[in-house]
Amino acid sequence: MVETGRSGPQTRVSRTLLEGMERAPARSYLRNIGYSKDDLTRPIVGVAHCWTDTSPCNLNHRDLAVAVKRGISRQHGTPMEFSTIAIADGIVMGTAGMRASLVSREVIADSIELMARGHYFDAMVCITGCDKTSPAAAMAVARIDRPAVLAYSGTVMPGCFQDRDVASGDIYEAVGKVAAGTMTLAELDQMEEVACPGAGACGGQYTANTMSMVLEALGLSPVGFNSIPALDPEKVGRAERLGAVAMNALVQDLRPSRILTRVAFENATAAVAASGGSTNAVLHLLALAHEARVNFTLGDFDEISRRTPLICDLKPSGRFAANALHEAGGTAVVLRRLIDGGHVDGSALTITGESLGDACASAVERPGQEVVASVDAPFSTGGSLAVLWGNLAPEGSVTKIAHHGLLQHRGPARIFECEEDAIDAVLARRIVPGDVVVVRHEGPKGGPGMREMLQVTSAIMGEGLGDSVTLVTDGRFSGATRGLMVGHVSPEAAVGGPIGKLREGDIIEIDVPGRRIAAPDVDFSQRDSHHREPYVRSGALAHYALLVGSASEGAVLAGLEAASIP
Repeated sequence: MVETGRSGPQTRVSRTLLEGMERAPARSYLRNIGYSKDDLTRPIVGVAHCWTDTSPCNLNHRDLAVAVKRGISRQHGTPMEFSTIAIADGIVMGTAGMRASLVSREVIADSIELMARGHYFDAMVCITGCDKTSPAAAMAVARIDRPAVLAYSGTVMPGCFQDRDVASGDIYEAVGKVAAGTMTLAELDQMEEVACPGAGACGGQYTANTMSMVLEALGLSPVGFNSIPALDPEKVGRAERLGAVAMNALVQDLRPSRILTRVAFENATAAVAASGGSTNAVLHLLALAHEARVNFTLGDFDEISRRTPLICDLKPSGRFAANALHEAGGTAVVLRRLIDGGHVDGSALTITGESLGDACASAVERPGQEVVASVDAPFSTGGSLAVLWGNLAPEGSVTKIAHHGLLQHRGPARIFECEEDAIDAVLARRIVPGDVVVVRHEGPKGGPGMREMLQVTSAIMGEGLGDSVTLVTDGRFSGATRGLMVGHVSPEAAVGGPIGKLREGDIIEIDVPGRRIAAPDVDFSQRDSHHREPYVRSGALAHYALLVGSASEGAVLAGLEAASIP
C-alpha cells in the first residue's frame, strides 16, 4: 500500500502484513497481546535495542525504549519493541570470548534486518551502545532501506581515582603498571572499584563513542543526542523526541539510501580523524559502505585523515573523558568547526530532514572549554588515522597517531602465534626496548573474529615501553589502545599473508609519515607461511571463518551482496 506524504510517495509496507480480510489471523495475535484495532492501522515502527545486564554498556536501553515508544505513540505511530544481543568487549577482552565480538556485528545486523523484513516495519528506531551494536544497526538499516533513526545510549561517566578522572583504558594500563612494580595490587583494586561507575559505554573516545560520533556525522542520528551521557537526566527526555523524528522520516521518506552517500562517508571519516577516534571505525565504515553500495576504500581514509586537523583532546591519547565533550557542547561543536574549516560538507542530508550544517548551527559551546580546539590551532595538522602499506602489508594496515608519540620505529620481530602468548611475554618482562611484538593468526579468518589486543598494548604502555616498543598484528585494537600499534595487517596470516612468513628476529621498519611498514631484508616469495591449526572447527565461529573477507575491505561476509527490499 502506498500513501502520499508531504514530500511524495510513502511506502507503508506494514499493510502487507496487517491489511485485508485474509490477514485476520495475524491481527488476532497482536490484538490479543494488547494492540488495538486502531493501533494496527497506524504506521508500525520497530524499536530495536541491545539490552543486557552482562555489562554497563547497554544497561539503560529498556528505559530509553520506553521513552522512544511513548514518543512514537504520541505521533500516531504504533511502536513494536524487540531486542538483540551484545558482546561486552571490555569484559571479554584478553580471552577466547573476544573472538565473539566482531562476529556479533554480523549477528546483530542480521537479527535487526530479519525482524524488519519479517514483521514489515514501516520505520525503525535502533538504540545502540557497546562497540559492535552501532555499526551493526547501521548495516541492518542500510540493507532494509526504510526510514530509520539510530540512537546511541550514551557514555559512562568517568571514575575518580586518586583525585583524577579515569576510564576503562586506564585500568587496563594499570595491570601493566602492577607487572612493572609501579602500582600495587591494592591500588589496582581501588581503581577496579571506581573506574566504570554505572550505566554507559566506555568513557573515552574509544570505539563506542567514536561510532556514536560517526552516526551523527553520517546523518543517521540526530545531531546532539548521542553525546549525552547515559545517566544524564536529559537522555530519556530527548529519547522521547526520537519518536517524532522517526515519524517525520517516514512521512518525508528519508531512507538510508538518501543519507548514506559518498559525502556522508567522507564526513564521518573526517570526524574520526579529527577526534582521535578508534581504528575500528575504519573496519566498520568499510563494512557499512559495502552495505550501502558506496565505493569507499582504505586509501580514502588515509587521504581524508591527512588533510583533517586533530582538534579533540579526548582519551586515550588526550586528557578528557567522553562526557567532557558533551559538557563542551557535544559533537555539534566538532562538526561545526570542521564544516567552517572546509573539512566536512555541511550540505549533507540528515535523518531529521535538515542539512548537517543546519543541524550543527545552533550548537552552544561552553565558554572556556578546552576539549575541542579550533581548526586554526589544532593539536595536529593531520588527523589521527594512518594507513600503512609495504611488503608486510600489501593490502594495507591501520594505525592511530597520538597527540604525541612514536611515529617511526625499527626493530627485531618477536613472534607470537596468539594474543595469550604475547601478553604472557609482556607481563613476564621478556619484551625489551626496541622490540616489535608481532601477534599473528588473529585476523578475521585466523582468529577467527579478529580479537582486539588491548590487554597486550595496555601492558606495554603500563610498563613504560610505549616509546620504545611497537606491536604489529593481523588482529585489531580497542579504541582505548594508544602508542605506535599497527593492526588490520592484510592479507592476514591465515590466508598466506606476509605476516605469517615472518621469523623471529626479522627487522621490521615502521614509518608513519611515509605510510610504510616493511621487513626490508625479507623476500617473502621465498618463504612458506607458518601454519596454525584452526581454533574452532564447528559452530558460529567456524561458519564465520569460512565466509569472512579481508580486514582491508571491512571484514564483511564474502560472497554476500547488500540487498534492499521495497
